[in-house]
Amino acid sequence: MSVEATPQAHRPAEAHPEAAGLWNALSGAELIQAIADGRFPQLTDINDFIGQDITSAEPGRVSIAWTPGERLCNPGGTVHGGYIAMILDNAVCLAASSTGEHFMPMLTLNLNVDYLRGVRAGETYTVTGTCVHPGGTRMVSNAVVADERGRPVAQASASVIPNKAFAR
Repeated sequence: MSVEATPQAHRPAEAHPEAAGLWNALSGAELIQAIADGRFPQLTDINDFIGQDITSAEPGRVSIAWTPGERLCNPGGTVHGGYIAMILDNAVCLAASSTGEHFMPMLTLNLNVDYLRGVRAGETYTVTGTCVHPGGTRMVSNAVVADERGRPVAQASASVIPNKAFAR
């Protein structure tokens, strides 16, 4: 969930005034859960493009249902590794964001990905992100993509930092 656009243009509370109360009142985990419940707008349109659906959040842990579409496939017919890295990046960043007093998007410092099995379009995978070190400045999170049988297909570890442009 690395944020590269100008913060002023993508603050959900400013783009959706009805959500301002939630943006300012909820903890990181509570806001992510509000997104999952449909009570708060998606933070970016990329979630729909890649087939991401946040299903649950608690402090230090998020769960995402991921159903990649055909448009994410490489010429060999499997989901391109860049999109697998993207969903893992989203999970590690959301896991770190879930630990905050308020939601704050994260910036990825490094992302180490292990590809374990092929990922197929149209199948639903569970992506679980866990924050293992919710530090004051730098945070460390892990994420796993698992298939419908519970087998890991990819995993990642990452260091992230809060995007201070969104501080309040």
